[in-house]
Formats: sequence, structure tokens, C-alpha cells
Amino acid sequence: MQETKELRKKQVVLVAITVFVVLLLDQWLKIHIKTNFTLGESKMIFNNWFELHFTENPGMAFGLTLGGKWGKILLTVFRIIASGIIVYYIFSLIKEGAKTMMIVLVSLILAGALGNILDSLFYGLYFSESTYHSVAQFNPADGGYAPMFMGKVVDMIYLPLVDTFWPDWVPYFGGTRFQFFRPVFNIADSAISIGVFTIIAFRKQLFDYVEVSEAENNANVTDHVATE
Repeated sequence: MQETKELRKKQVVLVAITVFVVLLLDQWLKIHIKTNFTLGESKMIFNNWFELHFTENPGMAFGLTLGGKWGKILLTVFRIIASGIIVYYIFSLIKEGAKTMMIVLVSLILAGALGNILDSLFYGLYFSESTYHSVAQFNPADGGYAPMFMGKVVDMIYLPLVDTFWPDWVPYFGGTRFQFFRPVFNIADSAISIGVFTIIAFRKQLFDYVEVSEAENNANVTDHVATE
């Protein structure tokens, strides 16, 4: 029992550390890009391995959008509600004795959601508008570029794993450029993607552990009652 309590405490601390580190890196890079790059500016990184390319989007991950002012507000409210549900789910996992890896992966999803929520809630209040000719200023004298809930999400990671041209013999596409992966994203998007896809890929191992743990707990309770 004592070992279980200690494990749960360590998992809670690990959740806090995971969320804090992801948010710190995500917000640091976003603020650096926002205050040092003009909109559309690019810079090659790590011997041209990937590119920092500053863009903004008013909507979802990887540049997807949900149209209009009310779509933007609805999306932000949905993210806040979803984050609350994820927090509840994390503590449920800890209580049920889930594998630490499962808890960390869900914490990555939470951190990613919170990272983009911060952009939507506060960036419009505290930054001036980014343009193709000028860098945004933090806390400008005449106020930010948008009210709360209407801030744009900062994206900057551009990682085309394949950048080539279609062979001339390919119908319609022949000779045109082919890139994969084209969407520009951020660290928060990456955290969400890593969490979701890893859970999907290893769902049997991760969820079987929870089921086994519950079965073991029930068996322990039965043994305890029988002993009494």
C-alpha cells in the first residue's frame, strides 16, 4: 500500500514536470519567433535538416481552421473544456494504477492543448500584429492586435521529410514539386501528435496494464475479505 502511494505521488510529479517542460519550450520558441521574425520569414536549422518558418493560424493544429469569429471562440472554449477532461482522466489513470508511460503520454496531450490555448487567450492582448514587413512588439503602448480568445496560434516548425519533383512521365503531376510533410506546426502540436499516435500504436500494452491492475486490485480485496 505504501509503495502504491509513493508511486502515485511520483506520477503526479511527473505529470507536472512533463506539462511544465513542454509549455516552457513551446512558449519560449513561440515568443522568440513572434518577437524576432517577420511573418513568412524562414531560417534553416541544423545543416538544413529542418526550417523555422513563421506563420500564424486562427484555428486548429497544423494550420487547420474553424471559420469565423465564433468558430475561433468555440474552438478555444472546446480546448479549455477538453483540457479539464484530460486532467480528470490523468488523475483517474493514476488512481487506477495505469502504467507511467500511459500517464506521461496523456500529459503530453494536455500540455499541447494548454500551449495552444495560451496563444488564443493572451497573444492578441499582449503582442502587436505580425506583418510581412515588421516584427511584433510585446506589450505595445497602443495595445494588442486582438481581444481575449481571438489570438492567433504561432507555428514555426517546417519539416518536409521529402522534397523532390514528380518524374516527367507521371500524368498531370509530372515535373511539379512534391513535398511531404508540408504543414507548419509548433511544439504543442508535436506533443499532442506524439501522445496520440503512441497511445494508438501501443494501445494493447498500455490499456492491458490498466485492466490487469484492476484485476489484481479486485483479487487483493477478495483475498483480504477471505482472510478476515
